[in-house]
Amino acid sequence: MKNLLLNMIILAGMASCGNIQKPAEQNAEAVVETPKINALTEAEVAEGWMLMFDGENPGKWRGYGKDYFPSGWQIVDGTLQCIGSGRGEAGSLEGGDIIFDEKFQNFELTLEWKISDGGNSGIFYLAQESADKTIWQTSPEMQVLDNLKHPDGRDGVHSAGALYDMIGVPQDKVKAVGEWNQVKLLIYKGLVEHWLNGELVVKYHLWTPEWYAMVAASKFPQYNPDWAEVAQEGFIGLQDHGDDVWYRNIKIRKM
Repeated sequence: MKNLLLNMIILAGMASCGNIQKPAEQNAEAVVETPKINALTEAEVAEGWMLMFDGENPGKWRGYGKDYFPSGWQIVDGTLQCIGSGRGEAGSLEGGDIIFDEKFQNFELTLEWKISDGGNSGIFYLAQESADKTIWQTSPEMQVLDNLKHPDGRDGVHSAGALYDMIGVPQDKVKAVGEWNQVKLLIYKGLVEHWLNGELVVKYHLWTPEWYAMVAASKFPQYNPDWAEVAQEGFIGLQDHGDDVWYRNIKIRKM
C-alpha cells in the first residue's frame, strides 16, 4: 500500500512538471503539402492530375498548324511567355497560337496567368486544327485581358474570364496587371464552367437550344457557319494576340 501511494505521488509530480508526454497521436500535427510552381503535389498525383508544363521545356506544346514550338513563345522564369509583337490580333510572325498536342474530352484544367499592360490573350478548349481556319474559328475561348486599358474591357462579353463574345464577366473579378490570376475550366458532357480566382463566373451547356441561340447572336457564324457544332473532344490552346502574357502551373485531370 505504501508503494502504491508513493508511485501515485511521483506520477502526480511528473505531470505537474509537464514530464508526461501525450500519446503520439495527440501530438501529431497535420502536415500540409506546400504547392510548388509547375509541379504536382502527392494529392494531385493520387487524384490523376497531369502536369502540362514543367517550367523548363515546351514538352508537348507546339504551334497551331505547326510541328514545332514557335520562337515567338519562350520559357522565361518558369513560365510560358508569349513575346509581345505590338501587332495586336495579327500576332507575331514567329509566334501564333499554341496548342498542347493531345485532345481531351471531359476534364478539369487549372492554370495561372498574368497579362501585360493593356494586354490581350485567351484560353481555347475543345479546339480543332484546320488548315483553312484559325483556332478561334473552331473553339470556345475564355478571355485573358487587362480590363482597364484594353478596349475589349469596356464590354463585359469580352472581359477577363468571359466566354468570349457570348457570356460576360464583371470587371472586378480579375486581379491587377502583373498579378497572377487562377483559372479552373471544367468540361463535362457539355457542361462548361469558367472559374476565375476561386469564383464561378461562367456556366453554360453546349449543344442546347440556349447554346445555339447564343452562338447565332455572336460574331462567329459569319466566320464559320458550323461554329456552334463544337467537337466533344479537342485541343487546349493559348492565344498569341500580340501582347506579352505569361502562363504557368498548367494541369489537367481527365474525368
